[in-house]
Amino acid sequence: MKKQTKLAGLQKRKAIAGYIFILPFVLGFLAFMVKPFFESLYMSFCEVDVSGKTGFTFNFTKLANYVEAFTVDTQYSGFVTNTFTKMCINSLAIMVFSFFVALILNQKFKGRALVRAVFFLPVIISSGVILGVEYNNSLLSSVQDMIEKEGAGTSVTDAIKNILITSGVGSRIFEEVFKIVDGIYDVAISSGIQIIIFLSGLQTISASMYEAAAIEGCTAWESLWKITFPMVSSLFLVNWIYTIIDFSMKSDNEVMSKVKTTMIAYLDYGLASAMAWAYFLIIIVFIAITSLIISKGVYYYE
Repeated sequence: MKKQTKLAGLQKRKAIAGYIFILPFVLGFLAFMVKPFFESLYMSFCEVDVSGKTGFTFNFTKLANYVEAFTVDTQYSGFVTNTFTKMCINSLAIMVFSFFVALILNQKFKGRALVRAVFFLPVIISSGVILGVEYNNSLLSSVQDMIEKEGAGTSVTDAIKNILITSGVGSRIFEEVFKIVDGIYDVAISSGIQIIIFLSGLQTISASMYEAAAIEGCTAWESLWKITFPMVSSLFLVNWIYTIIDFSMKSDNEVMSKVKTTMIAYLDYGLASAMAWAYFLIIIVFIAITSLIISKGVYYYE
């Protein structure tokens, strides 16, 4: 009875600590995000007239902006399809990459702390200021151009790519695989948080479980699928949701660029809001469906 009371008290303290941790975000959302959130939703159903004298004038047009976005605009639908496809492929690549890097970093070797810090650097690099320096740095651009000129010859990777694609066997699949390989920098720079989450989950697995499995004759491969994978399966769901949201919020994807252009260049706030909300709903539905599928395979343990 006393043990149950202690556990209940511990869970309560953890819950309180969790609520305190998210309290700044909740307060900030209520203070700064709720009003613009509903204003943009209302804008998506209106024709917005921007005037210097009267400010914003709203003319309710029902679903006209959504119809225009998908039927009249010649770019939006294609941008959504391309971004959605790229998001699925890159998210899968990030999940696989981050999981196996976490497996490597969980091993015991000299300089492990340094290597972990190196793999966390993408989180720092992907911050706003440094990312801006990275993309706007003329020195980095000139170095990149020089590397491309020096590497103009056919590499082993290009030769393999040409052989596999010209053979006609699964050429579409190979093209996507090589796109991921070519974009490994983007995958690595987007995997820092996922690696840390997987690593924290791996460190909670008791070593005695692996010892017992080894005594029973399990190989390392069998232990990976019978112990490691089930024990961190709940983190796959967390990382999947985080990865999808992180990708969809990037300001450099085609849909976000289209929304910004429509809003800033053409001052069409109603159409831009409709594009943003349609994109948001597509992402939410996709997250809901995939989360439901993944959650069926998640193993929870106490």
